[in-house]
Amino acid sequence: MPDLATPLIAWYGENARDLPWRRPGFGAWGVLVSEFMLQQTPVTRVIPHLQAWLMRWPTPTALAADAPAEAVRQWANLGYPRRALWLHRAAVEIRDRHSGVVPRDVDALLALTGIGDYTARAVAVFAYGERHPVVDTNTRRVLSRAVDGRSQSGSPSRRDLDAMTRILPEHPADAAIVNAAAMELGAVVCTARAPKCKVCPLADQCAWRAAGYPDTGDGRRRQARYEGSNRQARGAVLKVLRDAAPQPVDLAQVIADWPDALQRDRAIDSLIADGLAEASGGLLSLPGHRVAG
Repeated sequence: MPDLATPLIAWYGENARDLPWRRPGFGAWGVLVSEFMLQQTPVTRVIPHLQAWLMRWPTPTALAADAPAEAVRQWANLGYPRRALWLHRAAVEIRDRHSGVVPRDVDALLALTGIGDYTARAVAVFAYGERHPVVDTNTRRVLSRAVDGRSQSGSPSRRDLDAMTRILPEHPADAAIVNAAAMELGAVVCTARAPKCKVCPLADQCAWRAAGYPDTGDGRRRQARYEGSNRQARGAVLKVLRDAAPQPVDLAQVIADWPDALQRDRAIDSLIADGLAEASGGLLSLPGHRVAG
């Protein structure tokens, strides 16, 4: 295994973006919220939403005391709104199980609603300084190219964590920097479509570069088109409910002009099934906002 840690640490020290969750004293709750928001959402979209969220709910206990509907409203247009509901449930669990303090243990974090391997390890490492491998999509691409000589990464697997562990320094603080640096490198230099190999700190060790940049195929799962999708219909329904909250909306009037009536109905039904909407007496509302019967 080549020494990737040394050039990554040096590069990160000079090139890391100034992001809120990287600043000293940001806190474990802020890190947790940022990780929920950053899932499949660009950094530039997340920052203003994150700041507004933490101004309104500076602690898990503050969020837990509010209605789930308020979390969905505050989520606004970030997308994948189930994350807002999961974050609210996690806040309740943190209040009830951990006295309002975000746990530092990976297993305790994994036991919270909506938290998987990546988020649990990210909070433990970036908020508490624990030594664990943290692997996101950008990290997988860096490892695939630099270590395996592949043009793109495959589907996530346990092998990713093992590969990242092998390049981590022993000291937890240095390991945290390498975790962050690998993600940062994949986000701004070793990008999926237009990698900037001339300025990459790993160029001399990169197996993909040494092999002449072969196209080894792209096994990444393609995201379905948003325009005309069920996701778009769900988003349109939620916007109506957020704009009307705390008042319910006549079910027949919810995106009544949607071009596909069956898709509209499926969107409403799926939101109810996911706990993102509640229906009663011909009215629809966000969860936790009482619907008059």
